[in-house]
Amino acid sequence: MRPGANLVGAALVVAAVLAGCADVPLEGAPSPSTSPSHKPKPSATPKPSPTPSSTPSATPTVTPTSKLPAAAPVLRAFPGRLPNGKPPLFVVVSFDGAGDLALWARWRAVAKQVNARMTFFLSGPYLYPGDHRSDYKPPYRKPGASEIGWGDPANVLGRTKVLREAIAEGHEIGTHANGHFCGANGIGRWTTAQWTAELTAFDRMVRTGPSLAAGKAVQPPFDPATVKGMRTPCLEGNRPAYRQAMVQRGMLYDASAPGYITWPKKQDGLWNFPLESVTLAGTSKKTLTMDYNLWFSQTQAHTAPVAQAPALKAQVLATYQQALAKSRASGNPPLFLGNHFNRWNNSVYSDALTDFVKQTCTQPDVRCVSNMELASWLAKYGVPSGQNRPS
Repeated sequence: MRPGANLVGAALVVAAVLAGCADVPLEGAPSPSTSPSHKPKPSATPKPSPTPSSTPSATPTVTPTSKLPAAAPVLRAFPGRLPNGKPPLFVVVSFDGAGDLALWARWRAVAKQVNARMTFFLSGPYLYPGDHRSDYKPPYRKPGASEIGWGDPANVLGRTKVLREAIAEGHEIGTHANGHFCGANGIGRWTTAQWTAELTAFDRMVRTGPSLAAGKAVQPPFDPATVKGMRTPCLEGNRPAYRQAMVQRGMLYDASAPGYITWPKKQDGLWNFPLESVTLAGTSKKTLTMDYNLWFSQTQAHTAPVAQAPALKAQVLATYQQALAKSRASGNPPLFLGNHFNRWNNSVYSDALTDFVKQTCTQPDVRCVSNMELASWLAKYGVPSGQNRPS
């Protein structure tokens, strides 16, 4: 399995029109001002019973939760106001999938250089061996279906180790659910009960996958009950339905919806931490602060000649810098930047984000934090008064 590569096919779903722009696939999500219109994704996957069930056929010994690390550590505190009277300018970098071990090493090293913490939305199958895939029974799909593949034993155990290490460094693990089913026949039609089963399946993959991969009892990398946030596959899903399932589990935020550069609000009982609408530098195009959306805005999600990579990277970096300036001019609302574990378009987006993090996270007014660190700050200080309008 190659985690980053498999996400490409899963993400190619045209879903909305940004205001004033051409058709843009927003990872399956509508823009803040439009309704979704899905383009079906071809699939040969049969559809048996819509009733989900995710009980593994054999459950290895599970370490008691009291001995497992929490998935969303908050090890730092931040002031309510800076010396200039403004709140800190929080930059929140997050990743979908979190499977590629080389990219784990890269982003942990980048974060360490600038004292940043990041959020990694883990896909359950990356911790579950493929020879046990039929334990997963998603709605409307055959047992073992997954658009992103499954783990092999060596990679499952490698990810187990790196997840423990990342949590110890203060990074947060969220969930990206499991099968990554997008489009007209995907997660958009799931009910709250089906989302509950999906999240329960994620828990079981985390708890039992490493032991199944090793053929003996292995401590899970973290307690899945302590996961506090989710980004849905392709940013899709009936938001009230899946958010109800999240609230029932005690989760605190949803990072799936598109939005604007403004202070977050609570919706459906959760903090809404959106991917934000920004202008692609040097153009009038609107896009979201997600690597795939930037890629589509630049080249219609086609890989450009490698000679164009420096100019494309510079444009993405300038887009991030414009967004940061817009936040500063608007009372320092958080900047949410999304990425995948990939090297799309000759690594333009990973490289641009790396440069932005290195340039930005050491600036005096900036704090590069995980989603959970931001949620903790908001729980303590609340949204600054008069700062809820889009900028």
